[in-house]
Amino acid sequence: MIAGVLFLLVVLFLLAGYPVALTLAGVSLLFAFAGGLFGFFDASYLESIPSRIFGIMSNETLVAVPLFVFMGLTLERARIAEQLLETLGQMFGRLRGGLAFSVLIVGTLLAASTGIVGATVVTMGLLSLPTMLRHGYDPAVTTGTICAAGTLGQIIPPSIILVLLGDVLSSAYNQAQIGAGIYSPETVSVGDLFVGALLPGLMLVTLYAIYLILVAWRKPAAMPALPPVDHSQHPRGFALHVLRVLIVPLALILAVLGSIIAGVATPTEAAAVGASGALLLAITARALSLQRLREIMRGTVRISSMVFLILVGASFFSLVFRGLGGDEAVHTLLVDLPGGALGAMFAVMLVMFLLGFILDFIEITYVVVPIVGPVLLGMGLDPVWLGVMIALNLQTSFLTPPFGFALFYLRGVAPAQVSTGTIYRGVLPFVALQLVALVLLAFWPQLATWLPEFFYGR
Repeated sequence: MIAGVLFLLVVLFLLAGYPVALTLAGVSLLFAFAGGLFGFFDASYLESIPSRIFGIMSNETLVAVPLFVFMGLTLERARIAEQLLETLGQMFGRLRGGLAFSVLIVGTLLAASTGIVGATVVTMGLLSLPTMLRHGYDPAVTTGTICAAGTLGQIIPPSIILVLLGDVLSSAYNQAQIGAGIYSPETVSVGDLFVGALLPGLMLVTLYAIYLILVAWRKPAAMPALPPVDHSQHPRGFALHVLRVLIVPLALILAVLGSIIAGVATPTEAAAVGASGALLLAITARALSLQRLREIMRGTVRISSMVFLILVGASFFSLVFRGLGGDEAVHTLLVDLPGGALGAMFAVMLVMFLLGFILDFIEITYVVVPIVGPVLLGMGLDPVWLGVMIALNLQTSFLTPPFGFALFYLRGVAPAQVSTGTIYRGVLPFVALQLVALVLLAFWPQLATWLPEFFYGR
């Protein structure tokens, strides 16, 4: 009961706007001190905090976080998205709904080469939203497409959330196996999650594309075709120009994901390759000044520091929660649910979806997953399938009103005539499609497990 109160107070303080890391650590320490004073908490649990913090700082897997952040920010400053949107808009604009499909393709390519959601949504909002509105696109369809395409970086690797989930689930899987008496446990890696998320990510892109096709067919006025574009500014041919623009993200995708899938590099090593490649591309494109490099480095430090500080705060929370008997209470609750492992999985997915309305994915990853992960994995669920299911579920937190971050990002750059209600209305069909993808993945776990089994035989 006290552990439940701890969890509830943490959520309430987060809703009140207090910093995530300080809330997790501060509330947990208050409960620990009160518990030690009144005799319902063993203060010896806190003795492992220094070793936990050292383990976070020396975790080689988590080194991928700042490297992927650096890669994404560098590509943003190199104007890769601008070139892609402009070129693909000219390529598909003459088709009904062509601009929307261009946004979806660019979102997919940026997701597979940067994984930075905020930068993608803002960039596409600044570049494509005015153009689509000027050509008569329905504002709800336009804003929904931009938000949904911009959040694909959550599920399509290289994704920061998959890196964080891979680290959390690896510990949870080891804990579950040791609890089952397996003292030479198997491991699940970030690379497994990267490969496992490929097919579900592409399935989600396909669902988005089918929806846009249906809207363009049923409501032609909502997604009109553009007049023909003069390609004379490309004397060597428009097709060659398209190929040159596409080579940059495709080369990075091949370097990062290809090296992981082929087993040539770990995700951390691949992240280093991607960061170096993005820096080289920005230099060769003459898009990198000393001032921009400073901005990229400051942004990388700021975002990475936030993630690692949340990790430290989450360590305090998980220790105190366990010391208050919370893990045993959650285990008993999930095991006693009807339906066994599937019933417990449904309950956890529902709770995560509802929490996504009020919390962001990092908070859910480090507050909820360490609590429920060992229980679900101990019930025999596949760790890769579970990780991809959680990642796909958490992606909805970027789109669900009222606190979806993608909605805030787009609201900040949208013109005044586009209301917040219009943005909310536009993303609802895409949230529904994410739930459809989640159901399909629940019924066919092979969508997440087949590729890792094929490449790694796991």
